[in-house]
Amino acid sequence: MTFGYAPSADTSMSASSVSTESANHLARMLEPAEWAAAGIPLLRSPREVVSGLHARHRPTPATAVVAVLDHEERLAASASFARRSLTADGWAFRNALLANLRQVIPHDLRRRTPVRTAVLLYCREGDERWTEEDGAWMWGLRDACTLHGLRCGAYITLTRGGWQVLGEGRGGRRPDSTSQPSALADTTLGRDPVPLRTGGGAAQAQRRTAAR
Repeated sequence: MTFGYAPSADTSMSASSVSTESANHLARMLEPAEWAAAGIPLLRSPREVVSGLHARHRPTPATAVVAVLDHEERLAASASFARRSLTADGWAFRNALLANLRQVIPHDLRRRTPVRTAVLLYCREGDERWTEEDGAWMWGLRDACTLHGLRCGAYITLTRGGWQVLGEGRGGRRPDSTSQPSALADTTLGRDPVPLRTGGGAAQAQRRTAAR
């Protein structure tokens, strides 16, 4: 007589559920090659964009800054928020980006072709190399742009080593995740005559928005 162990139906269903969720999680991120092949428009002055957003929002690690630029690369709106999802899931990141975009700027879904571009600056620990977390933010940004009628723009990381536009190979040492922000008057994005609207909340999670 042979004795063995047969998994229960509940155990099998649980394992299947975990496997499905893991597959979905991997599907909700973009590899660097996929991002590079997506035809993301290049920023004319990435250093000015990064410096301007850094000066406005003063991001610390685990803070995302989403900004909408017009056709001349002028800032139309921006918002910052702290990452709340415990896992690097593009679906959760997409929802967070979309919620913040809806608060600061109307959608462009009625247009046949998007005229404004959304870019994402994410401040995190680690070095400049791509991570699965970056892949999830890329997926989330692309999907949020589609749902809000925007062009998907650059994804930029800000670490202790400086900033880098992923997929382009462009970057710099300043600002970095520990830098003191420069004065807004020193940046192109800071020359917006529209007054800055600032939301409430804790410093790290505080949303700071620039109206059109």
